[in-house]
Amino acid sequence: MKVKEMPPSFQPRERMLKFGVENLSDIDLLSIILRTGTKDFNVKEVASSILTNVGGLNNLSDVGIRELSKIKGVGNIKAITILSAIELGKRVINKEIEINMVLNTSVAIHEAFKSMFLNINQEKVLAIFLDAKKRLISYKFIFVGTLDRSIIHPREIFNEAIKEHASSLVIMHNHPSNDLSPSKEDIVVTNKIKECGDIIGIPLVDHLITNGREYYSFYDKFYQK
Repeated sequence: MKVKEMPPSFQPRERMLKFGVENLSDIDLLSIILRTGTKDFNVKEVASSILTNVGGLNNLSDVGIRELSKIKGVGNIKAITILSAIELGKRVINKEIEINMVLNTSVAIHEAFKSMFLNINQEKVLAIFLDAKKRLISYKFIFVGTLDRSIIHPREIFNEAIKEHASSLVIMHNHPSNDLSPSKEDIVVTNKIKECGDIIGIPLVDHLITNGREYYSFYDKFYQK
C-alpha cells in the first residue's frame, strides 16, 4: 500500500503536523527524509529496511554511501540525502559549543561535548584546551581507536596544547561498552598525562569517560580526594 493511501494517522508528514516532530518514530522521521519509496515498496517499508540492514538508528551514522546505497530502495541519491541530514544534525548540535565559554566543572564540560560521543562504536579521544580562566580556546579529536582500544600518547596532546597557547586541558573519551568505569590503561594514561602537564605547566584538570549520556570524572572521583 502506498503511503498516501494509508489513513492520515499512519502518514509520516500528517503525524508530524498532528503530534509534533519529537513524537515521530525513527521510521517516520527517516520516511520524511527519503520522501518517496519505489515501485515495489512504499517509503515506510524502505525506511524500515534501512534500519534493519544497518542494525538500528544508532549505527546509521557509521554507514558509508556505498554500503547504504546497496540497500534495496535506496540508491545513491537517497544515501546522500540521509547522510547529509545526519551531518547537518551534528553541525547544529556543535553550534552550541562556543569559543570562550566557561568550562570550570565536569558538568559544564560534559554538557558541552557529550553529543559528540553519542552512538559511536569506536573509542575517540577529545582534547579540550582552556585559557587561564577556564574558558574554551579550542578542541580537537586527537585519537580514534578500535572497537575496544585507543592508544593515547601525551606528545600529540601537548603539541596541540602548546600550539593553542593553552593554560590547561581536559581529556574526554568514550567507552563503546557503556561501562564508564576507568580501565587500568585509562588510569595509567591519565596519570602519565597529568605528570607531563605538571612538568610542562599545562595541567590536566580533568579526564571524562562518557557514553554520550552519563560520565565518569577523574577529578570528581579520583584527584579531588
